[in-house]
Amino acid sequence: MKIKVNGVILNYEVIGHGKPLLFLHGNNEDLYTFDSLTESLKEHYACYLVDSRNQGKSEKNVPLHYEDMSVDIYEFVLKLKIKNLNIFGFSDGAIIGMILASKHPEIVNKLVLAGGSLNPEGIKKKHVKMMENEYKETKDPFIELMLTEPHITDHELHKITCPTLILAGEHDVIKDIHTKKIHQNISGSKLIIIQEHTHESYIMHSNYLKEIIRNFI
Repeated sequence: MKIKVNGVILNYEVIGHGKPLLFLHGNNEDLYTFDSLTESLKEHYACYLVDSRNQGKSEKNVPLHYEDMSVDIYEFVLKLKIKNLNIFGFSDGAIIGMILASKHPEIVNKLVLAGGSLNPEGIKKKHVKMMENEYKETKDPFIELMLTEPHITDHELHKITCPTLILAGEHDVIKDIHTKKIHQNISGSKLIIIQEHTHESYIMHSNYLKEIIRNFI
């Protein structure tokens, strides 16, 4: 399905029934990232899956900034009149989730943040170096986005008032101290480090998180 929000056309799907659970995917991915997980959750949740701008089947050649993407999702939620919204954000999706929950706490019931960062300094140096080298070769706007954004402050994290679960892989590309900082600055949040997993191995085409999500939301 298609919907126009914030001046751009987004592609989305709704699968299942129950509590509303919005999934936000990572950098240069699409809604199919969550196929296995939503298949395992669809009997308990109305799973809203969205292709972020410039990705999947959503509109291309539009500005690529996290702030804009958060506005996209805010207007998406308002247009579809989703109440008691729960959000699962992975990587870039976690960034969007933090911005949205900070600016519009009234619309978010519960928030799950997987592999999110507050700024580019939160990414381990070896991965930053790899991205910098790749960007020199390709000028890929998705890599540029990760190298220059976001810039979420402690003050903004303090504005997140909903129950929040923070996830990261034991071998994540996000620095451990950075993940802990997010946890420490969101009041009452819970933190789970997924042992023996990387940034995306427990997310991509996996139902690993089924019970974790059901226990939290």
